[in-house]
Amino acid sequence: MTDNKSYLEHMRLTYRPKLPITLRCPVRAVEGAPTQSVADQEAIKAQFPCTYGMPELTFERDDSAMPPEKPFNVGVILSGGQAPGGHNVICGLYDGIKALNKYCRLYGFLGGPNGLVKHRYIEITGDMIEQYRNTGGFDLIGSGRTKLDKPEQFEAGLQILRELNISAVVIIGGDDSNTNAAILAEYYKAHDAGVQVIGVPKTIDGDLKNDHIEISFGFDTATKVYSELIGNVARDCNSAKKYWHFMKLMGRSASHIALECALQTRPNYCIISEEVEARNITLHDIAEEIADIVVKRHDMGMDYGTVLVPEGIVEFVPTMKKLIAELNEMLTNHPEISQLRDTEQNDRVRELLSEENRTVYDSLPDDVASQLALDRDEHGNVMVSQIESERLLSRMVGHVLDMRYEAGEIERIKFKTQ
Repeated sequence: MTDNKSYLEHMRLTYRPKLPITLRCPVRAVEGAPTQSVADQEAIKAQFPCTYGMPELTFERDDSAMPPEKPFNVGVILSGGQAPGGHNVICGLYDGIKALNKYCRLYGFLGGPNGLVKHRYIEITGDMIEQYRNTGGFDLIGSGRTKLDKPEQFEAGLQILRELNISAVVIIGGDDSNTNAAILAEYYKAHDAGVQVIGVPKTIDGDLKNDHIEISFGFDTATKVYSELIGNVARDCNSAKKYWHFMKLMGRSASHIALECALQTRPNYCIISEEVEARNITLHDIAEEIADIVVKRHDMGMDYGTVLVPEGIVEFVPTMKKLIAELNEMLTNHPEISQLRDTEQNDRVRELLSEENRTVYDSLPDDVASQLALDRDEHGNVMVSQIESERLLSRMVGHVLDMRYEAGEIERIKFKTQ
């Protein structure tokens, strides 16, 4: 059979990531001190009575360790957004279990956690692994964002695990995905199911880390790709010298990406959502700060610049957070609102809002206000990626500059945005 692989494909397949010694030789697990959550210990302990406080595990070399006599089966789930690294986690799982016992099997559940619930799966073979080794994307088994929180979901998943004789499930994903993993682990432990649950941190937010995990894949991918794009835009900006570029970056619940990209690319202004919350400032305050920089650069003869905006900014502004919280409750109690047309939806939302939040809602452009009333995702989050916060802020900055000009505080500034 003719080998049609290119030289590049051969090089990709032969590359082997560097591994720590614990993954290159026989090891034994060593139990350490009991663990505890960073905060809300009593509340979390009450929610996870069977798994809270389990000891920390470390691994030491043990050349006397014997491989398991009986083969075992493992299931793997990709969850959330794709990132280079996901396929190699699966390849590493395959290589690892086959090294222990060549009769072990690896099953991939298709389309994320829902594949476990709906019993959609494939057995991952050596031929498949060689096609996906060292490649990006999550297309080997697909991904999804299904929230696991109902007993019938747990039981349906447990049924297929028993049928396939799976003794461990590996969930590769971010904070919501690892919440799924924690809930599954608690349920399996409470029911003595004999199934281990392992969470592999993959998150663009960079919010899953500890002393052992300095950085997760997903975050590394996103910041490198974004920084290259931002650098290209900044170079174009400095060449054309006529636009202010407002760039929205991923990061719903944290601004780690915006901060890392700012450190790499040095934009003229970068919003850090956590600072906005700590300072208790409004969107108008942010617009005023950006306007100050626009004026200073104008005085230097530079009517252009770059601004980085984390996508979750609206959820960190205290006044917006209150508004979103009330909208969340409103949409839960009145799901028909999301089905109304623009004007009808706006009128109905205003009718139900408290006076304080109605004032904030009315201060937003109609299109942005309607975006806040969109359907939530399966985890109950506002779909912030659909909120055009970068367009909102650029318009607000333009409005601030117009007001300052009309008040005679500044001369007319050419403020064109992209």
